[in-house]
This record gives sequence, structure tokens and C-alpha cells, in this order.
Amino acid sequence: MTWQFALTGLLVGILVGLTGMGGGSLMTPILVFGLGFSPTMAIGTDIAHGAIFKSVGAIRQRTLGNVKARLSGWMFLGSAPMSLAGVAVATLLERRYGDSVESTGAKVLGGALLLGGLGLLAKTLFDGNTVRVDSFRLTTRDRVVAFAIGFFGGFIVGLTSVGSGVFFGLTMLLAFPLKSAKVIGTDIFHAAALLWVAGLGHFVAGNVDLSAVGWLLLGSIPGVLIGSQFTIKVPDRALRGVLATVLVLSGLKLLDVPGSTVIVIVVLCGGLAVGVAILVAQFVRRRRAAPVSDPSPALVGLDARKE
Repeated sequence: MTWQFALTGLLVGILVGLTGMGGGSLMTPILVFGLGFSPTMAIGTDIAHGAIFKSVGAIRQRTLGNVKARLSGWMFLGSAPMSLAGVAVATLLERRYGDSVESTGAKVLGGALLLGGLGLLAKTLFDGNTVRVDSFRLTTRDRVVAFAIGFFGGFIVGLTSVGSGVFFGLTMLLAFPLKSAKVIGTDIFHAAALLWVAGLGHFVAGNVDLSAVGWLLLGSIPGVLIGSQFTIKVPDRALRGVLATVLVLSGLKLLDVPGSTVIVIVVLCGGLAVGVAILVAQFVRRRRAAPVSDPSPALVGLDARKE
């Protein structure tokens, strides 16, 4: 399988370009369910891919002026060592449980995805209720909060690969009065640095498929550049709602909740129908709202002569 990895990278890259999140949250379950990876190998491969992939996004966000470097630095102080602790725990689980580690890893990953999906729903609901600014001066309280966010979030990322785009973005929106663009830029910048640390840990532990990483990058790098061109045109809240739903469904499936297969099929079919209906409605609305171009003066004069 080669083109499947490139296609997966392209689709996830477009989503990250549109929303600034969803890379690790979606890539890992796709690798597990769609491409047959074990949870541990999927997590390591996803993190290694994300380190390179998000570095491209970080450079772009930095040039756009959307990165609050000091805030990112304080989070990194807590997240870098704790991500290695998460990698160590994941490796310990593999050694301790042996053949049953896939089931254990799936349960841990499922719980993380479920919490991430619910957190993203909360982020979508509360994002519009705060007066947000482009910048602010970091206080001692802000530094402590940023370090704590990195401390707990880094462990989650190292253990499950989930959180670099959902957990940190959510907590920053709730803890700091920054505008969404600044939160996304700071989140991607911090995630790029964090995933290099966690990715190195997983590489040393033997949890990275380098061939898969290369093929994923072949699709994800152009995907994020393509998606970033349409950020303004796609409703942000709708995209976050879709992503949150996918995370919750993936979590339920990995946790092997009774009836989860039926739930996934029904929700996906219903979501597809609603999505198509929304797209058609938006297309019709834009067509009706499009201004009618005035005839050129030459044509007006021609019509006058004909009369």
C-alpha cells in the first residue's frame, strides 16, 4: 500500500489546513482501522509524521504573525519531558502485556479520542463567548497555567498521539483571551516542537514505520497548503462539529462499546446527507446573492443603435 498512505495524508492535511487541528486525532484511527496498523505502531508513526508535517504549518503560521512564541515556550517546558514519559509508559505497556498490548492500547487510545471529541465540542460551544485579543502580556499566573497545560498535555500526546491539535487548542481557548487565529498558530508552533521530541522517543523505541511516514508526507504537505487557501470560505464551527463527531465515533469503536458499529454507520450516513444538503443550500444562496454585472458601455450603445 502506497497510494493509500498518500491519499490519507492529503485528506488529513486538507483538514488541518482548514481548521488547524485534527492531524493526530484522525490519522491514528485511520492507520488502525483503515491501514491495519497496531495501536502502538500507529501512534509512533503518526507522531513522527506530525513532527515534519506540522513544522511546515508552523513556519507558515510564524510568517503570518499568528504565533505567540513565549506562550508556546512555557508550554514546551512542561510538555517536552512529559511526552517522553508518555512514550516510556506506552513502551512499558507493550513489554508488560505482550500480545494483549494492542487491546490495551486501543482502549487507552479510544478513551483519549472520546475525551478529545467531547473537548472539541466544548471548544466549539464556548469559543464565541469570550472577548478575544491579538496579544496580551504574560503574567505569573499565565506562565504557571501554560506550564501545567504542557505538563499534562505532553503526557497524553506521548502516550496516545492525540492532543497536539485538540487538547492544547481547547485549553488555550479556555485559559487565555487570544483570538482563534493566534491560538491555532501558537498551537501548531508548539505542537511541531513537541512532536519532534515525542517522535524521537517513539523512533528509539521502534514504534515508527519510516516508509509510511514518507508516503503520508507526500500527501499531507500539499494538503495543508491546499486547505489553508479555503480557511475563510468554510464555516469553522461546522468543521469543528464534524471533527468532534468523528473523534467520538472513533473512540466508541476503539472502546468496543456495544452497538458502536451500528451507531457509526447511522451517524456517518446521516452526517453525509446533512453535509450534502448544506453544501447545496450554500451554493443556491450564493448564486442568488451574486450581483448581476452591469452591461459594458459599448454593449449599451450597441443596443441603443439597434433600437
